Amino acid sequence: MFPSIFTDELGIDLVEGIPHLKSWELQAVDLRGRVFGKAAESLAPEKLPDLRKLLTDNDMRVGCLQSSLAKVHLPNARRQAAEAEKLEGIIRAADALDCRLVRSFFYWQPPPELEGELAVRPDEQQRVADMFGPLAERAKGAGLVLAFENCGVTPEEVFTMLDLFDVPTWGLAWDVCNSWDSDERRADEDAYIARMVKRALCVHVKAKKAVEGTADELIPYDKVLQLCDNAGVQGSVAAETHNPDRSVSNVEMSRRVVEVIQKAWPTAAPGGRGEKRKSAKGVARPWEREPVGFAVVGLGMGHSRAKQITTTPGTELIGVADLVAERAQRTGEALGVSHTTDFRELLDNEAVEVVMVMTETGNHAEVALQALEAGKHVLTTKPMETSVEKCDAMIRKADDQGRLLAVDFDRRNTVGVLTLKKAVADGAFGKLLAGSFTLKILRAMDYFNANGGWRGTRKLDGGGVLSNQSIHHLDELIYTLGMPARVRANIWTQTHAIEAEDLGSAAWLYDDGLLVTYNATSSYPHATWFYQYELHGDQGAFFEASGGPFDQVLTRWFLEGVWSDKGPEPAEPEWLNSMDNFAAAVRTGVPLSCDGRDGRRSRAVLDAMYRSALEADGAWIDL
Repeated sequence: MFPSIFTDELGIDLVEGIPHLKSWELQAVDLRGRVFGKAAESLAPEKLPDLRKLLTDNDMRVGCLQSSLAKVHLPNARRQAAEAEKLEGIIRAADALDCRLVRSFFYWQPPPELEGELAVRPDEQQRVADMFGPLAERAKGAGLVLAFENCGVTPEEVFTMLDLFDVPTWGLAWDVCNSWDSDERRADEDAYIARMVKRALCVHVKAKKAVEGTADELIPYDKVLQLCDNAGVQGSVAAETHNPDRSVSNVEMSRRVVEVIQKAWPTAAPGGRGEKRKSAKGVARPWEREPVGFAVVGLGMGHSRAKQITTTPGTELIGVADLVAERAQRTGEALGVSHTTDFRELLDNEAVEVVMVMTETGNHAEVALQALEAGKHVLTTKPMETSVEKCDAMIRKADDQGRLLAVDFDRRNTVGVLTLKKAVADGAFGKLLAGSFTLKILRAMDYFNANGGWRGTRKLDGGGVLSNQSIHHLDELIYTLGMPARVRANIWTQTHAIEAEDLGSAAWLYDDGLLVTYNATSSYPHATWFYQYELHGDQGAFFEASGGPFDQVLTRWFLEGVWSDKGPEPAEPEWLNSMDNFAAAVRTGVPLSCDGRDGRRSRAVLDAMYRSALEADGAWIDL
């Protein structure tokens, strides 16, 4: 699942629209009209390589070919022939642009008096099937994945025809707005969304009912997209603006729709303890008139962190850097700050007090040591580095320079994590006996091959699924339970052509007898973020699961002999995020949520697990 946009909704040709799309951080487009002046399927064969080059040069791909195939009601033979010719253009575009997903219709666009009739009339179903059948067979033969949109038809009519054609890979192109006012949705919203996303291949988001001011009641797209993610929807979530307010330009309204999608986007580790955090609304910091100046180095995930700095009270973004000039320019221009491809230029800027290091893990120390030497404080993303030795070098340099050093384990600033930590500290479970954690996600090889292929390498990623994808959860265990005394692990590479592991299994033993098992894989067949965490002592227990088969987060506490969804009194976070905490530490000297020595602990556990797996055949390693 990824954000995208119907490019023609900007009201300008794709060539003119791309700078806007890049400034909105989009890396995928859904093509319909206004592609070199034409519909995508109408392009001459010799123009398709030019289109692919345009997209490739701008680091973009095609999410879906949003065709109007068969969007006509029971046409005559002449129109059917024209639609067959259109399909040939779609196939050419699909081949040239490496996109098999195609939005389609099926020759049923009835007048109002026939709305919904196709779902209950076998005679009309057979008539439509016979008429659309040749297109269906040609599309199947070409390997296209058709997504029928609920535009001019009801979702039930779409499902009826999908069942009739019986192609397992085909599904629904769900225009959420089109059917939101249905009786089914009003009766049980969660059940309705769950039924839609079960068949959805892609999602369309219109401005109406999404953008403030377009309707009295807005669609809860945060819930919609979370349930899409839980269900494993893998196609585009595309802004199909349909501008309802002509006092606003199509470009601006499209930007607002994209912003709605981005704000509603599920977190990297959705659900449960990581979701609820303190709102920035109404928060004031005494040092707001003298905000702490940040620079961000590395603008992959660093782009979103840079945006957070601009909305966090008491922090100010001074500049950004990335080796890729286009990335640096994108973020700098989007946020109105200076940008460079040489981060050392930022070190000469006296307004920069903190350097936030968001590069590949194996380059954290290289940037951090130079920043510390230049007298800057340093906040680095997770993991702290690829080895304990590099972490120690950063800690020594920070001590020598009298500068602050911290690691951005931001889930420490969430209600759930803090509440569980407090429950453990208060003895709510009695003597802790055992715990287990599992994380199951899907990562395709495109993910590992992107940006120079650094992910999944020991040199730059520090390992595989244990070191990268599961690191926040690993830190949560250390933060809530403390450091284990001994660990052991085994690792495997099952499905990816990478150096490091895509499956890891470990056990942690604590001095007091607590045993925790830890398992993670990036080869799960479902594109989800599925985790389960169980912990119990001799007086109580905790269970939480999210993603995978769970449509919603399930959190349960067993306290005083009763299972309940209500745990101890929630522990409210003091800080909005790691940058908020860091700024407070700079201005007032408050403790860091995760200083360098604390951030080092997760690397120490990782290194011990890898020594066990790679050098000791899974034997126990003391910490």
